Amino acid sequence: MKLAAVFCALAISLAGLGQTSRSTTGDLVYIGTYTGQKSKGIYLTRLNREAGTLSRPELAGESPSPSYLAINPTRDVLYAANEIGEFEGQKTGTVSAFAFDRLTGMLRLLNRQPSGGGGPAHLSLDRAARNVLVANYGGGSAAVLPITSTGALSPATSVVQHTGSSVNPQRQKEPHAHSIDADSANRFVYVADLGLDKVMIYAFDSAAGTLTAADPAFVAATPGAGPRHVALHPQSRFAYVINELDCTVTAYTRDVSRGTLTPMQTISTLPDGVAVASGYSTAEVEVHPSGRFLYGSNRGHDTIVIYAIDQKSGKLTLVGHESTQGKTPRNFGIDPSGTFLLAANQNSDSVVVFRIDAKTGRLTATGSKIDVGAPVCVKFVRPR
Repeated sequence: MKLAAVFCALAISLAGLGQTSRSTTGDLVYIGTYTGQKSKGIYLTRLNREAGTLSRPELAGESPSPSYLAINPTRDVLYAANEIGEFEGQKTGTVSAFAFDRLTGMLRLLNRQPSGGGGPAHLSLDRAARNVLVANYGGGSAAVLPITSTGALSPATSVVQHTGSSVNPQRQKEPHAHSIDADSANRFVYVADLGLDKVMIYAFDSAAGTLTAADPAFVAATPGAGPRHVALHPQSRFAYVINELDCTVTAYTRDVSRGTLTPMQTISTLPDGVAVASGYSTAEVEVHPSGRFLYGSNRGHDTIVIYAIDQKSGKLTLVGHESTQGKTPRNFGIDPSGTFLLAANQNSDSVVVFRIDAKTGRLTATGSKIDVGAPVCVKFVRPR
């Protein structure tokens, strides 16, 4: 009897391993990658929210180094920042628009547009889903690409070139725009520039697709910090910037009417007593949908740092760290329900699933891991 049970369990396990994302069950999960020997573009898996497992990934659409992704769920379109340095003889990367099929998850290319600078490293949609906002790391610029009625992209209506440098001679000799995000009211756009040690602040006109320097035009980071990504709190009054070079997070209060950021706290992303070592840096930062927790990724240390957010002051308290069970967590994604965190380990070619404790914010691995070449970004599409 026991032997029969073992064989039954083994059969179920093997069936699960053979399941592909074509099963049409579970949330769609798209994974952006750096293309090479192990990757050809954007991959698709499905998240089973009851079991906390991912299906076997498959290629959803070929594309050159589609490192960062954004989803337009109203039009069923996915946008990808192609992190390349040249396109059609110009020193620029591109942004690709793909329609996705909600049943199969497969992608169909709509069009590509120049990103307005080399090496686009991040993109997002504005809050009205009228425009794609792009941060060009290599070119040190920010751009706005309008979205057409079909979900395809029009040429950029605004390209803002950053200028200057900061104190790190290897990483900050020139501007490096690393992320771009609109606030909840769609009035201001924040661009973290690692090369300048500044978070640039722009007044944003969604209808016209334009960026104009706000007053003040930026908030300065600690010299050598290297601001990388920005996470805005659901209450709109707080913002969090993860600093790549010194492995810290800075918490800001935000003036909703003027868009200004005022620093109130800087806290390490590493455990107490652990210094920033060679090969250590940070990458992603994200607020939990509840607004109660903040998560950040440590590369080299290979952990996710967890903070509790004080709902009145916005200040952070360290909760702990969780190993990503891989190397170099470039990005992670929290599913819309706030139940799971998926860590993308770029240098070990894996995506690992963690369950989030709703009370403490702590992470527990579900035991589900999939192999994807050089994963960079994880984005979700919930079933209708």
